[in-house]
Amino acid sequence: MIVLLPPSETKRAGGDGPPLRLDQLSSAALTPLREELVDQLIGLSADLPACRKALGLSAKQDGEIERNADLRSAPTLPAIHRYTGVLYDALDVGSLRGAAAERARARLAVGSALFGLLRADDPVPAYRLSATSKLPGQPGLSTRWRPVLEPVLADLSDQHLIVDLRSG
Repeated sequence: MIVLLPPSETKRAGGDGPPLRLDQLSSAALTPLREELVDQLIGLSADLPACRKALGLSAKQDGEIERNADLRSAPTLPAIHRYTGVLYDALDVGSLRGAAAERARARLAVGSALFGLLRADDPVPAYRLSATSKLPGQPGLSTRWRPVLEPVLADLSDQHLIVDLRSG
Protein backbone atom coordinates (compact mmCIF):
# COMPACT_ATOMS: atom_id res chain seq x y z
CA MET A 1 0.00 0.00 0.00
CA ILE A 2 1.14 3.55 -0.80
CA VAL A 3 -0.38 6.46 1.11
CA LEU A 4 -0.24 9.60 -1.03
CA LEU A 5 -0.12 12.62 1.26
CA PRO A 6 -1.16 16.11 0.19
CA PRO A 7 1.50 18.78 -0.19
CA SER A 8 1.90 21.49 2.39
CA GLU A 9 2.67 25.13 1.68
CA THR A 10 4.81 25.19 4.81
CA LYS A 11 8.16 23.52 4.74
CA ARG A 12 10.84 23.01 7.35
CA ALA A 13 13.86 25.22 6.69
CA GLY A 14 17.44 24.02 6.44
CA GLY A 15 18.63 20.49 6.05
CA ASP A 16 21.85 18.54 6.03
CA GLY A 17 21.52 16.69 2.75
CA PRO A 18 23.37 17.42 -0.47
CA PRO A 19 21.99 19.95 -2.97
CA LEU A 20 19.05 18.95 -5.16
CA ARG A 21 19.71 16.22 -7.72
CA LEU A 22 16.55 15.79 -9.75
CA ASP A 23 17.97 12.69 -11.42
CA GLN A 24 18.14 10.97 -8.02
CA LEU A 25 14.49 11.49 -7.08
CA SER A 26 12.04 8.62 -7.47
CA SER A 27 9.77 8.43 -10.53
CA ALA A 28 12.37 9.31 -13.16
CA ALA A 29 9.61 9.89 -15.73
CA LEU A 30 8.84 13.13 -13.86
CA THR A 31 12.38 14.52 -14.22
CA PRO A 32 11.85 16.55 -17.43
CA LEU A 33 8.90 18.51 -15.99
CA ARG A 34 10.69 18.85 -12.65
CA GLU A 35 13.66 20.38 -14.52
CA GLU A 36 11.39 22.84 -16.35
CA LEU A 37 9.57 23.90 -13.19
CA VAL A 38 12.73 24.31 -11.12
CA ASP A 39 14.34 26.40 -13.87
CA GLN A 40 11.21 28.51 -14.28
CA LEU A 41 10.87 29.07 -10.53
CA ILE A 42 14.52 30.07 -10.19
CA GLY A 43 14.18 32.43 -13.16
CA LEU A 44 10.99 33.94 -11.79
CA SER A 45 12.76 34.60 -8.48
CA ALA A 46 14.92 37.24 -10.17
CA ASP A 47 11.83 39.43 -10.72
CA LEU A 48 10.44 40.11 -7.24
CA PRO A 49 7.19 41.83 -8.29
CA ALA A 50 6.36 39.14 -10.85
CA CYS A 51 7.29 36.38 -8.41
CA ARG A 52 5.16 37.87 -5.62
CA LYS A 53 2.21 38.07 -8.00
CA ALA A 54 2.62 34.54 -9.38
CA LEU A 55 3.05 32.97 -5.95
CA GLY A 56 0.56 35.20 -4.12
CA LEU A 57 3.19 36.52 -1.70
CA SER A 58 3.70 39.86 0.01
CA ALA A 59 6.98 41.76 0.35
CA LYS A 60 7.20 40.38 3.90
CA GLN A 61 7.54 36.91 2.35
CA ASP A 62 10.54 37.66 0.15
CA GLY A 63 12.47 35.04 2.11
CA GLU A 64 10.29 32.44 0.38
CA ILE A 65 11.42 33.84 -2.97
CA GLU A 66 15.05 33.61 -1.84
CA ARG A 67 14.46 29.93 -1.06
CA ASN A 68 13.27 29.42 -4.63
CA ALA A 69 16.30 31.27 -6.03
CA ASP A 70 18.54 28.81 -4.14
CA LEU A 71 16.74 25.62 -5.19
CA ARG A 72 19.77 24.05 -6.86
CA SER A 73 22.26 24.81 -4.08
CA ALA A 74 20.21 24.64 -0.87
CA PRO A 75 20.58 21.72 1.53
CA THR A 76 17.94 19.01 1.36
CA LEU A 77 15.88 16.95 3.76
CA PRO A 78 13.90 13.78 3.06
CA ALA A 79 10.48 14.84 1.77
CA ILE A 80 8.66 13.33 4.72
CA HIS A 81 10.65 15.61 7.04
CA ARG A 82 10.57 18.69 4.78
CA TYR A 83 6.81 19.19 4.78
CA THR A 84 5.11 20.58 7.86
CA GLY A 85 1.59 21.42 8.95
CA VAL A 86 -1.26 19.79 10.82
CA LEU A 87 -1.22 16.46 8.97
CA TYR A 88 2.56 16.10 9.09
CA ASP A 89 2.70 17.13 12.74
CA ALA A 90 0.04 14.54 13.61
CA LEU A 91 1.82 11.88 11.56
CA ASP A 92 5.03 12.59 13.52
CA VAL A 93 7.21 10.35 11.37
CA GLY A 94 10.27 11.43 13.35
CA SER A 95 8.97 9.54 16.38
CA LEU A 96 8.81 6.22 14.52
CA ARG A 97 11.52 3.64 15.09
CA GLY A 98 12.55 0.30 13.66
CA ALA A 99 10.04 -1.53 11.49
CA ALA A 100 7.44 1.25 11.81
CA ALA A 101 9.91 3.80 10.44
CA GLU A 102 10.87 1.47 7.59
CA ARG A 103 7.20 0.92 6.69
CA ALA A 104 6.58 4.68 6.72
CA ARG A 105 9.54 5.31 4.40
CA ALA A 106 8.40 2.54 2.05
CA ARG A 107 4.69 3.41 2.02
CA LEU A 108 4.44 7.19 2.24
CA ALA A 109 4.56 9.50 -0.76
CA VAL A 110 3.88 13.22 -1.06
CA GLY A 111 2.16 15.10 -3.86
CA SER A 112 4.11 18.24 -4.75
CA ALA A 113 3.38 21.21 -7.00
CA LEU A 114 7.09 21.42 -7.86
CA PHE A 115 8.17 17.78 -7.92
CA GLY A 116 4.94 15.97 -8.77
CA LEU A 117 5.32 12.88 -6.63
CA LEU A 118 7.95 12.29 -3.99
CA ARG A 119 8.68 9.20 -1.98
CA ALA A 120 9.31 9.72 1.73
CA ASP A 121 13.11 9.57 1.45
CA ASP A 122 13.48 11.76 -1.66
CA PRO A 123 15.81 14.63 -0.66
CA VAL A 124 14.34 18.06 -1.48
CA PRO A 125 15.15 21.66 -0.55
CA ALA A 126 12.69 24.09 0.99
CA TYR A 127 10.69 25.97 -1.64
CA ARG A 128 7.48 27.91 -2.17
CA LEU A 129 5.08 26.88 -4.92
CA SER A 130 1.48 25.93 -4.35
CA ALA A 131 -0.70 23.95 -6.71
CA THR A 132 -2.78 27.06 -7.36
CA SER A 133 0.21 29.17 -8.40
CA LYS A 134 0.38 30.10 -12.07
CA LEU A 135 3.83 30.67 -13.52
CA PRO A 136 3.84 33.51 -16.08
CA GLY A 137 3.08 32.42 -19.62
CA GLN A 138 2.41 28.81 -18.60
CA PRO A 139 -0.72 26.71 -18.12
CA GLY A 140 -1.74 25.91 -14.55
CA LEU A 141 0.34 23.39 -12.65
CA SER A 142 -2.40 20.75 -12.56
CA THR A 143 -2.68 20.99 -16.35
CA ARG A 144 1.05 20.50 -16.68
CA TRP A 145 1.32 17.66 -14.16
CA ARG A 146 -1.76 15.61 -15.10
CA PRO A 147 -0.45 13.95 -18.31
CA VAL A 148 2.90 13.20 -16.69
CA LEU A 149 1.64 12.00 -13.31
CA GLU A 150 -1.24 9.82 -14.47
CA PRO A 151 0.98 7.11 -16.03
CA VAL A 152 3.27 7.11 -12.98
CA LEU A 153 0.32 6.69 -10.62
CA ALA A 154 -1.18 4.02 -12.90
CA ASP A 155 2.09 2.05 -12.76
CA LEU A 156 2.15 2.39 -8.96
CA SER A 157 -1.47 1.24 -8.70
CA ASP A 158 -0.61 -1.89 -10.70
CA GLN A 159 1.81 -2.83 -7.91
CA HIS A 160 0.19 -1.28 -4.82
CA LEU A 161 -3.09 -0.15 -3.42
CA ILE A 162 -2.91 3.66 -3.41
CA VAL A 163 -4.69 5.60 -0.70
CA ASP A 164 -4.82 9.11 -2.13
CA LEU A 165 -5.27 11.73 0.59
CA ARG A 166 -4.76 14.71 -1.73
CA SER A 167 -7.69 17.09 -2.10
CA GLY A 168 -9.60 17.14 -5.37
